[in-house]
Amino acid sequence: MIAALPSIVSRLRLKQLRLLIALDEQGSVHRAAEQVFISQPGATKSLHEIENTFGAELFTRNSQGLVPNDLGRCVIRYARLIHSDVAHLREEMVGILQGHGGRLSVGTIMGAVPMLMRALGQLRRKQPELSVEIVEDTSARLLGLVDQGRLDLAICRSSVSQRPDAYDCLTLHPEQLTVVAHPDHPARAATLELAELSIYRWVVYPANMPMRLLLEREFSQCGLEFPRYPVETASTFTMLSLLQEDPELVAVMPLAVAEFSEKFGMIRRLPLNLQSRSEPYGVIARHGSTLSAAAQLLLEELQTEQLSV
Repeated sequence: MIAALPSIVSRLRLKQLRLLIALDEQGSVHRAAEQVFISQPGATKSLHEIENTFGAELFTRNSQGLVPNDLGRCVIRYARLIHSDVAHLREEMVGILQGHGGRLSVGTIMGAVPMLMRALGQLRRKQPELSVEIVEDTSARLLGLVDQGRLDLAICRSSVSQRPDAYDCLTLHPEQLTVVAHPDHPARAATLELAELSIYRWVVYPANMPMRLLLEREFSQCGLEFPRYPVETASTFTMLSLLQEDPELVAVMPLAVAEFSEKFGMIRRLPLNLQSRSEPYGVIARHGSTLSAAAQLLLEELQTEQLSV
């Protein structure tokens, strides 16, 4: 049986996590011990203590050395995350002492990427030594990273969560959507109806994502069947690549992303007015959390961006 959390927390040490990472990299107690500068008997004893702490064997012993089992791979993955987090902690502390804000981790949905880039551009001009991590993903996954404390802020929709009251929405931003296709798409009329585009294949967002729900509502309100055999993706790059590859595909994407892509001749906006309105997204933080200095500065830049729109 896996040990209880209080027992693991009270017994597990950071240097033991370093040993686990070394064992995974070296596949040998002897070489891992050399890597972390301890004796081989000390490494063997430490591994025994680690497995006792978790209440499970983490490695399979064979003639070639040690191979992590399923539980071992799980523990090693988290050992690497913890080691990385401690490195980021030190980096942020050094940054604070040096007066340049340290480290910032921010998540964003696709539609907010252009706004975030402008805000970060302004922030980095004021804080050139600021270290920034950017994660683009769906709202649900970004909220999970906020829950884990891996993101200072996320620009997304908290409504997708089963507990939206666990988050503070610090500022709201409207999102306009538009229909796009390859520049050579055959639809060339001055104005288009959804029925005229329903004959083509579509690139759509995965089920239950806000923009997928909006598109389903559009088809329903027009009395049309939702496109059969669509290609589903939540990736901006994949969507743009698909549109480049197939001149007859059609997609819906945020207007800000479409305008950026159109400037480079990657896509063409189609003259179709969507009747539905997308739910605004917000700058989200954990409820009651205190923002770091860098996160507060980014929030201010995002608020400035909102006023300039």
